Amino acid sequence: MKSTYFLSDVHLGIDGAESSKVREKTLVRFLNEHQDQMEALYFMGDLFDFWFEYKKVIPKGGVRILSKLAELNENGIQVHFFTGNHDQWMSGYFEDELGIRVYHDPITVSLYGKKVMMGHGDGLGPGDHGYKFIKKLFRSQLSRSLFSLIPPGIGIPIARFWSGESRQKGAKENVFLGADREWLIQYCESMVRAKADLDYYLFAHRHVPIHWTLSNKSTYINLGDWLVYRSFVLMNDSGVECRFYNNAGKQFIINNTPV
Repeated sequence: MKSTYFLSDVHLGIDGAESSKVREKTLVRFLNEHQDQMEALYFMGDLFDFWFEYKKVIPKGGVRILSKLAELNENGIQVHFFTGNHDQWMSGYFEDELGIRVYHDPITVSLYGKKVMMGHGDGLGPGDHGYKFIKKLFRSQLSRSLFSLIPPGIGIPIARFWSGESRQKGAKENVFLGADREWLIQYCESMVRAKADLDYYLFAHRHVPIHWTLSNKSTYINLGDWLVYRSFVLMNDSGVECRFYNNAGKQFIINNTPV
């Protein structure tokens, strides 16, 4: 049975529990092993810890995964890519060179008879007003144009340092906080109250693998990450499965069950 795969938050370019290069090779091996079962693949943001497309330059690294994504797409597996807060500055390279469609905001689609909202998830829900302001500022054309004036040899190291500081700060918060403090759960519940006709909400960003039943019995899933969990989700005609690659000892948070 063919399935649609979802994963996020690989953060290539920085080391985690293992080096970025090892993590990239592991991800490519995962794709090689599962591609025969793939109908489509959704990367839900932060594949890279930093990405900025100059007119003639892209950040160094990621050759293996970029080649693999192009191969999958050319072999008829639909590859979709959502920008995250760490790799939001994309402006055509993935589309033009790899043939991959890029999304900068959440979308709603119909998959296997189910209505699914999906996106990276940063900036959604109540609170975090400081980040929401910064996100709006960074996504502006003016900010992109000004940053592009900085030579790549200077701009990319500065941005990588800033990206690493942001990630380290966020890592301290990447534990399940409870439904009343998880902004994405609160966002999904606000959609429920607005009578959104959805079956699943798939988001990322939090680095915590979560499978949560909402008040109207629809489901919120956070994809976790590949820095720690190597977690992924697949969907097919039989439903949704939450899994870990070569890491059977871990589990998604299911309602009030801890990892």
